[in-house]
Amino acid sequence: MSGPILPGATLGVMGGGQLGRMFIHAAQRMGYFTAVLDPDAASPAGRVSHHHIVAAYLDAPGLGQLAETCDAITTEFENVPAPALARLAAYTTVSPAAASVAIAQDRAAEKAHFVACGVPCAPYAVLETPVQLAAIDEALLPGILKTSRMGYDGKGQVRVATYAELAQAWLDLKGVPCVLEKMLPLAAECSVIVARGADGQIVNLPIQRNLHREGILAVTEVYEENMPPAQVASALAAAKSIANGLDYVGVLCVEFFVLQDGSLVVNEIAPRPHNSGHASMDCCDVSQFELQVRTLTGLPMVQPRQHSPAVMLNLLGDLWFVGSEKATTPPWAEVLALPGAHLHLYGKTTASKGRKMGHLTLTGPTVEAVRTTALQAAAILGIEAF
Repeated sequence: MSGPILPGATLGVMGGGQLGRMFIHAAQRMGYFTAVLDPDAASPAGRVSHHHIVAAYLDAPGLGQLAETCDAITTEFENVPAPALARLAAYTTVSPAAASVAIAQDRAAEKAHFVACGVPCAPYAVLETPVQLAAIDEALLPGILKTSRMGYDGKGQVRVATYAELAQAWLDLKGVPCVLEKMLPLAAECSVIVARGADGQIVNLPIQRNLHREGILAVTEVYEENMPPAQVASALAAAKSIANGLDYVGVLCVEFFVLQDGSLVVNEIAPRPHNSGHASMDCCDVSQFELQVRTLTGLPMVQPRQHSPAVMLNLLGDLWFVGSEKATTPPWAEVLALPGAHLHLYGKTTASKGRKMGHLTLTGPTVEAVRTTALQAAAILGIEAF
């Protein structure tokens, strides 16, 4: 990239889900044309983009069309095949790079990167062969067995308390490559979203305190008092070290566990915007999706400023079935009567349990006001209090 790719150019995204849709909206607002490659003709991002290439992620003609159409290309989910990104990079600007995405796609490689960056993570062992299974240190038990690839939102994860349970769990997972992580005494979870430009400059969103239920993000709280200053500083330093170690260009989310002694261990990374960063669209002057546009195009990086405390509620398909076996539209009018309520629905045509259908961000003048309103919204929608 010899200079910034200015508005009027065409930006592409691999993947047509909600993250791609919000990237498309941000790019179009800034004056860019857009293109999406996704095999689903009704994908949320494809339906709002100037161009929608309906093709598989490794389809050579589809990739060729995307490369010919776009001045720069990004990705909206980490399981886009890294070889597809490498192929596109031979013809146009691509960020994040295929090598960075490949590390995020493999838990074993990801853990090794954390260690190389000097960032603490849970004690772990790689499990790929029966010999490695036999050599597992039982000090790692009880633990969580995670598939090395394709796991997300709690999928591909099994809790094991004994060696016998571990052996059975690996058998149930068809003996695919896995990582066994020691279970640690957790007090909370948090995440940091950083954006790194090609020149190495890094900016970050405010730290996000997260609550997961059944492996899926449920609530994110973003305000100055949500974490002790020492933990915030530690998380920011670790996230920047991980991004620098990858020579990363783009938006990167780093998720952490907060242990009961107050220390942090890194859990995993996502080489893209993240569910926990959605509140930035309503509580910051620069959102994670605008940062994605800026890093992709080489535009100047600016440090986002938070102007309002915020609480984000994830809206899963379960809410369409509260009190009924038939899908029913949730009471949006009642929710939107609350002060500072910002509703974001993702354009998905069918609701199903566990499916991310949208999110609701509550903003307000004080933390107390925002939490009170968020709890009111949760009660209206049938979401468990937090």
